[in-house]
Amino acid sequence: MSTTQKKLGQVFLKDKEALEKIIKASEIKPEDQILEIGPGKGVLTEFLLKTSAKTTAVEKDIELVKFLKDRFKDKLNLKIIHADIRDFLKTNQFYSQYSILNAQYKVIGNIPYYLTSHLLRLLLENPIKPSLIVLMVQKEVAERIIAQPPKMNLLSTSVQFYAKAEIIYYVPRTAFSPEPKVDSAIIKITPLPAKILKQNLGEQTQQSFFKVVKAGFEQPRKILINNLCKNLKKEKDVLQKVFLQLNFPLNTRAQNLSIKQWISLSSLLMKNIV
Repeated sequence: MSTTQKKLGQVFLKDKEALEKIIKASEIKPEDQILEIGPGKGVLTEFLLKTSAKTTAVEKDIELVKFLKDRFKDKLNLKIIHADIRDFLKTNQFYSQYSILNAQYKVIGNIPYYLTSHLLRLLLENPIKPSLIVLMVQKEVAERIIAQPPKMNLLSTSVQFYAKAEIIYYVPRTAFSPEPKVDSAIIKITPLPAKILKQNLGEQTQQSFFKVVKAGFEQPRKILINNLCKNLKKEKDVLQKVFLQLNFPLNTRAQNLSIKQWISLSSLLMKNIV
């Protein structure tokens, strides 16, 4: 593996069963548009192209871009773009230059572990959200994403606010080359319809909701009231009244709250936090 690839944290999936699981979970139809993140040497890309769906593959490593363009030079349903996926998703030139983000699309990929949280935030907060996201991520990260009370965390709360998430398949480290130090999992994330998000929020904004959530998880081991008191500059007696109104135990920690409870809490607090 080249120095560039090592720096990018790249490992390449070689397990056929895992590739087939990704394709099946993605429920690809010929009319779909696919955004593949980090195609690498094109192992998953080859499976995607067999579905006849139009695929746009975004790869950061210029050496791999050249390799992919040569390997798939005869494939008319594939566009290969040399870019950092983070720039691709947030830079205006890409919206106008490539049609994929201007229509319904699905996101599929085997992504570097360090990128997971930031990438999911970019996708789920994007004005033009994908209809489906299927990613290979680190096993521990996947389990954090699907966590439920009393093991909620900032990542699970952030993802589950926007989408339904489920682990499809666990992939051992031996399925990759070179072999990483951790196992992986295929996670399927289905964004909620915009009207559901709007109903959930009520009169509050996403900004106010996440301000409360981030304040609550600032120091996860601390009691939630203390975190909110410190980070939102609110009097403890005011917070105690809110907790009693919502039937929350006063010693509740952030990890104990469900998405619905976070929405109720932030809704009551929103008037004074933005």
